[in-house]
Amino acid sequence: MKLTNRTFAELNVGDTAELKRLITADDLYVFATASGNFNPMHLPKIDGDGDGKVDAVAPGMLVASLISAVLGTMLPGPGTLYLSQTLSFRGRAHAGDELICRVRVEAKADNGEVRLLTEVCRSDDGSTLLEGEAVVEAPRSKFQVDDLEVPGLIVQRHRHFEALLERAKPLPPLVTAVVCPEDENSLSGAILAAQEGIITPILIGNAQRIAETAHALGADIAGFEVMDTGSHKASEAACRLVNDGKAGAVMKGHLHTDELLRPMLDKVNGLRVGRRFTHVFVMDVPGMPYPLLVTDAAINIAPDLTTKIDIVQNAIDLARSLGIDPPRVGVLSAVETVNPDIQSSIDAALLSKMADRGQITGGMVDGPLAMDNAVSLAAARTKGIRGDVAGQANILVVPGIDAGNMLAKQLAFVSHAEGAGLVLGARVPVILNSRSDGRMSRLASCAVAALHQARMTAEVQT
Repeated sequence: MKLTNRTFAELNVGDTAELKRLITADDLYVFATASGNFNPMHLPKIDGDGDGKVDAVAPGMLVASLISAVLGTMLPGPGTLYLSQTLSFRGRAHAGDELICRVRVEAKADNGEVRLLTEVCRSDDGSTLLEGEAVVEAPRSKFQVDDLEVPGLIVQRHRHFEALLERAKPLPPLVTAVVCPEDENSLSGAILAAQEGIITPILIGNAQRIAETAHALGADIAGFEVMDTGSHKASEAACRLVNDGKAGAVMKGHLHTDELLRPMLDKVNGLRVGRRFTHVFVMDVPGMPYPLLVTDAAINIAPDLTTKIDIVQNAIDLARSLGIDPPRVGVLSAVETVNPDIQSSIDAALLSKMADRGQITGGMVDGPLAMDNAVSLAAARTKGIRGDVAGQANILVVPGIDAGNMLAKQLAFVSHAEGAGLVLGARVPVILNSRSDGRMSRLASCAVAALHQARMTAEVQT
């Protein structure tokens, strides 16, 4: 950032400066965090006054801070110190409004004080939102810097999951067989998704334990179908519901993943449809312009090339269901060149060539790529890697379960991502939630399943 000031001697009455600024939802969150003002009138997506409408009113002092920005960076600029400021609010700004802040020098005093008229207007209609007068101590010495750096801010907001939820809500609720929802985490997740209209749960397991869990939660499950099968038979019952066309998804409850999946792998009564079962994490990483899909981090321990073909194709299919266009698959390794001693680099190169030949369809595949040049254009360009995937991969295919699990948890616990987990390759999507998953992760997992099943069903029908 380049900054220069205008000293007291350089200022003239009538000098003006202006700044344009778009007020965003993130600005409201940043201001609330910095100021401690959590008035719901100033927060996105909240009806603060009970009139049935979301308010998202920009706080008056946030709008007024634009005046400080002009005074401190433009006129007079660096070195300026406030002495006083009057403010008269004439209107309200909201998230999404573009504002113009203007200041004008009105008078200079021999002691170095400068009086300026200040105003903030809405740019589209010119309406005045704020006007007043500032008195400042103008700088006496010249200041100029060409490379001022200020640390950036990333709002820990999961905008991609919010968008997925909005896309899923208009769909008919996905009838979901919830297997063993016999603890508070799994049952509350199913209830929450039902309340949001994303799924219609069928609760399968020990009916007494399910009822006791609902009682502990203070939840009413009278409107849900409950199948009392006993915990050990619950997954088999879920398979029957799917095969009979009575359920369009399965959700994991309070049981081990292998217990859930074992009946689904049965060649006669299971849910196999040809591809290997693979797991995908859909990660909403704050600051990333798109969701990241990480696969496989939960099922296939040390996948061979044949398994990786299904891992890649399943992930591409899911990405398309989520509106990711085009899916860009970065096949990860420790290096970005083929090394005969590193099997993952060989597999990556083969997968890339298979996509070129149409053996993997629906997306672009490139590899081997190291993590940095898979997600960072700057890193990719520095190493001379070109192409449509390098630096902008939205699907990350890991060499094995160790790398996938570590990557997903690093994104969650270091980068503050939320993750939605799904098993693909079965007749219907299988929703996997961890006990540590929060509200957004549980809802997003159901939304991802609903969107994927809706697209796959539409393709079958056409």
